[in-house]
Amino acid sequence: MSENILKQKSYSFAIEIVKLSEKLVSERKEFILSKQVLRSGTAIGALIREAEFAQSKADFINKMSIALKEANETIYWLSLLKDTNYISGEIFEDLSKYSKEIIAMLVASVKTSKTNK
Repeated sequence: MSENILKQKSYSFAIEIVKLSEKLVSERKEFILSKQVLRSGTAIGALIREAEFAQSKADFINKMSIALKEANETIYWLSLLKDTNYISGEIFEDLSKYSKEIIAMLVASVKTSKTNK
């Protein structure tokens, strides 16, 4: 697995999250949950970028692990938005699937890094 694919996928996901947040604010007048999903959904890629220049393997693992937590948190906010009817089941499924793909890649990256100590 290439770190470049993870970097690209997390960036594309962040763009989708930004668009979702803008739509929630402009069309649904939802300000609280949209900020939460925006924060966690965009943090994933930022942390992956930070990990590129980690000071050590432990720092790399830490940043990627935090990105993993942010991806999981993003699914929580997406679920809450779906269950409160702010987003459709289809939007939830698309973004949730995207997030789960990133989670799988992050898990693999962290596991590989831990075994290659």
